[in-house]
Amino acid sequence: MREQEKGRETDNKTARTSPGAFPNFEVQLALSSKSRALHPSNPSPPLYPLVAVVAPDDAQPQQMDYQPVLLKRHSRPSSKRSPESRYWRQFKHPVFVKEYAPVTAVHFSPTKPHRFAVTAATRVQIYAPRTQKVVKTISRFKDVARSGNIRQDGKLVVAGDDSGLVQIFDINSRAILRTLDEHKQPVHITKFSPLNQTQVLSCSDDTTVKLWDVPSQAPVTTFDVHTDYVRAGQVAPNNANLILTGAYDATVRLFDARSGQCEMIMGGPESASGANALPVEDVLMFPSGTVALSAAGPILRVWDLVAGGRCIRALSNHQKTITSLSFDSRASRLLTGGLDHMVKVYDVSMYKVVHTMRYPAPILCLGISPDDTHIAAGMSDGTLSVRRRQPKASESSLSDDLFSIASLRSGAFESFLGSSAISSIGTGRFGKKGKGKAKAKPVGDIAEFKVEARRKRRLRAYDKLLKNFKYSAALDAVLVKDRRADYHHVLFIQQVPPTTAFSLIQELLHRDGLRIALGGRDDVLLEPVLQLLVKYIADPRFGDLAASVASVLLDMYAPVLGQSPLIDALFVRLRKKVEEELRFQRELVKVKGALEMIFASSALTA
Repeated sequence: MREQEKGRETDNKTARTSPGAFPNFEVQLALSSKSRALHPSNPSPPLYPLVAVVAPDDAQPQQMDYQPVLLKRHSRPSSKRSPESRYWRQFKHPVFVKEYAPVTAVHFSPTKPHRFAVTAATRVQIYAPRTQKVVKTISRFKDVARSGNIRQDGKLVVAGDDSGLVQIFDINSRAILRTLDEHKQPVHITKFSPLNQTQVLSCSDDTTVKLWDVPSQAPVTTFDVHTDYVRAGQVAPNNANLILTGAYDATVRLFDARSGQCEMIMGGPESASGANALPVEDVLMFPSGTVALSAAGPILRVWDLVAGGRCIRALSNHQKTITSLSFDSRASRLLTGGLDHMVKVYDVSMYKVVHTMRYPAPILCLGISPDDTHIAAGMSDGTLSVRRRQPKASESSLSDDLFSIASLRSGAFESFLGSSAISSIGTGRFGKKGKGKAKAKPVGDIAEFKVEARRKRRLRAYDKLLKNFKYSAALDAVLVKDRRADYHHVLFIQQVPPTTAFSLIQELLHRDGLRIALGGRDDVLLEPVLQLLVKYIADPRFGDLAASVASVLLDMYAPVLGQSPLIDALFVRLRKKVEEELRFQRELVKVKGALEMIFASSALTA
């Protein structure tokens, strides 16, 4: 019997270990403890049972890769900003330029590169939009300059001054080309006609409005119907003979240069509705020429010119006087600037405010570039603010960049290539052949697909240390206050975000390595840990982890408290922070109870 039992045991062992017992499979025995390397947290390996792993014959042994620390992702607060507001918030990084006097006028050139003229003190300065730097300065004025305006072709500039003189300059040479001197008082409005480039409109404090013929330096028509200063005016964008003006006599008038008569009067104290009884600061006409806008005091009014100048809308969203009106490139949004430091953006389809921008001083003038990339505002304290928006690739004219007219006419192969690829052939960094260190880009069809090479993701410093079970060093790597790197003698400071630090702490908790990481520290190495806890102990995102770390620190370092004034002060700050949070939560509980009582009583009385 014993010999039969021994024979059966031998057969069972042979069946379990023999490769022939399981066709095309082999049995491998492995210790599950080998999947965990030995490290200081596990001084003695636990005894785990043998596990049978069954694998095919052709299976290759796989090496476990290190998994980097998974950074915690917290839910972002729901954004209440509309798409309209997000668009206008793209105008950021304002550049502030300080002038010697209030900036009274800003005007963008209709032609590229859309340089803009800024009028302040006794000069008109031409700025480059890309660099926001002054490229030309015109200072040949006898008195304070007013209303610098660039012609549609971008070659001439017209401006008036407080002596009553109107001058036309060449924008490049700054030479005076024409002088118009029939006004007797300051001229606050000078503008080129958008349809007739040989005509200039001027509005003066002598209550007259003149339309000038530039070649002859003589007025074509003079209107003297206003009874007070004329501070606003515009030639209709669709008709060179219609002129819209606004004056301090609280009226908005529409003149016809052909008849020399006032065809329409809007507002004024004598109007039936009493509308526009305040001085008119600015007027603006839609590109269609059928609707006009006027700013008088804090009120913006909309006038229907087709219906005989009827006021169809009156808006009062500003707290103080509106000083400037401006359209975007499509005239679908209206920008208004006022003395209340605000710029408000209106949707002209509903005349509702869709966005508001705040400025540091009262706004006197406002302008937006024709390509909707720059907003310039002049303020009463002499500050010029320029905000810039980076246009998207879809907004840029790709056809102009990829297909030039010359290459298309020649029928060359280069017409099918991008301009960047063409210009890079045989050129260096600065576009000169043989100079610079930049290599030429590969030339190919713009429609071809390029397979991008996949690069192996590099581990961060704390991941490398964690991979080698250097827990204390890994924790120090994410607790560094700042990392300084010198690139071309420029100092950069990169702060480690708290999400990274607490994600590593979470990983240390999972590995049972938090005590190892926090142990054996002196006051210098313990300081950044306590600084982190003091800063984020009351943060709802990291409160639980911070409390766990604080509990471990108190257990480990309570016996040595009192030996370092720095560490003692940090522990006191941590205690105060916790007490403040608990006090705040008790107050919230009281408020919650009071609100529940109010809601309950209101439900009973309802």
